[in-house]
Amino acid sequence: MTTDVIALSPRMPDAWSVLAGLLSGGPDKLVDTAGEGAVVQLCDAQGRPLVSVEAPMLIQVPGEAARLFGAVEPPVPFWWTEARATTGVAEAEALAGTFAARVAAWTGGTAWPPEAALSVAVVPSEGVGVAPAPAAAQPAVDVLTGKVAVVITDRPVVAMTAWLSDAFRAAAASERGLQIVSPAGSTLTPAVRDALPGWPSRWVVQDERDGYYDGRTGAVLRWQEGMFAPVVQPDVSEGDLRTPVAASFQEFDDTGERQLAISLRTIHPADDRLVLGGALEAVWRELTGEAPAGWSTAEPANLPWSPARLTDVAHARSPEPSWFVVVGGPSRPGLAGVRVTRTKAGVEEDVTLTFGYGAHEEAPLEVLPRLAETLATRHRLCSMLVQLRKARRDLAVPPRFEGPGVPLAFVLGSEEVRAMPDDRARRTPLSVQPVTLGPKARPAFYYPFPGDPSDLSGWSEFERLMRHLKDE
Repeated sequence: MTTDVIALSPRMPDAWSVLAGLLSGGPDKLVDTAGEGAVVQLCDAQGRPLVSVEAPMLIQVPGEAARLFGAVEPPVPFWWTEARATTGVAEAEALAGTFAARVAAWTGGTAWPPEAALSVAVVPSEGVGVAPAPAAAQPAVDVLTGKVAVVITDRPVVAMTAWLSDAFRAAAASERGLQIVSPAGSTLTPAVRDALPGWPSRWVVQDERDGYYDGRTGAVLRWQEGMFAPVVQPDVSEGDLRTPVAASFQEFDDTGERQLAISLRTIHPADDRLVLGGALEAVWRELTGEAPAGWSTAEPANLPWSPARLTDVAHARSPEPSWFVVVGGPSRPGLAGVRVTRTKAGVEEDVTLTFGYGAHEEAPLEVLPRLAETLATRHRLCSMLVQLRKARRDLAVPPRFEGPGVPLAFVLGSEEVRAMPDDRARRTPLSVQPVTLGPKARPAFYYPFPGDPSDLSGWSEFERLMRHLKDE
């Protein structure tokens, strides 16, 4: 199992701190760089990477260390230095722990996991050499076959870190799937769950009873033909083949916790005055009373919320698409993924946003019509779907069955309404007629649904509405 170790420190690890951590590996270790110098690697005498270290990151958003691995973090701002041990090398895990412990000691910080702080550094007696970079170095990938890239992690929460984001890009560029292997107790962040594409990409969960299973579907898996794939066995009762579902996946317990999930899309004219993130901030303020806490291009979110800076990054990357993660404060779990794309229509924002509520907390559903009108009249909303689902307040995605959400409302923006012939958007086959938003001359429409999280019939109504709007 690959081991990730992290040093959290109130002071920035300077070059001497990082060098001391690397030297703790002993005189026979070599130092190399990867990722255009952003990653430093400790290698063995043959040049094989043992430990990969990312450049220290300044965290200015409170609660991220607690969210991603339950650590007690220093007051913001603090520095996050992350190292990753290579799978299959006995000494790599100890070296990673020693590195993090040494960096934490030099900077007055702490190391995670806690046992890393107990690592004993090796005092070097000779100099450090420079190893040639491996031709296809990818620090996050542990196993590479012709079909998949496999990332093995022991984090309690598998997040969309810069390491993992690089692995997603590398796998896509080589036309491979990405398979993430984690222990039974691990969870995913919504950002990782939403980024995992279809077959052969999977979240592979280790399990004492069934060996391995898919954390999203429960299908029992085995390593076969160069990747983890479903087990197929005869079904005696049906006389056919089937894939068994892991027993652990079926252990569902309704705790009364809920998630409010919002998916929305906006299209803006591409001009120099454009500032992105306005629709997302409007949703956040309406539902929580405050703006998002922070954002980044990966997890952890390290930058204070700033639509202007987010826009600058998206503009610099254009015409290539950009993806951002946005988080809320510790008092109200909230996380959004934002994808910005330049198209012929303009600049499109696709936002997937989720808030968590405890068993005795009520989601502010009464504000949804007002929120929809704000988005439709001020933020060029194209469409929005709001769902309520039985799921964890902390937004972590467990390797267990979680029922689907139910639709609370669908919103159609004014431009989409105007593009439809006749009065189709207004006159629907639903029993409840839509609520008009904005001016009557250019209306948007809010379509409410029953929204009982125990009743999935709302999806039938939603499908009826979609067929009607598409004239199918």
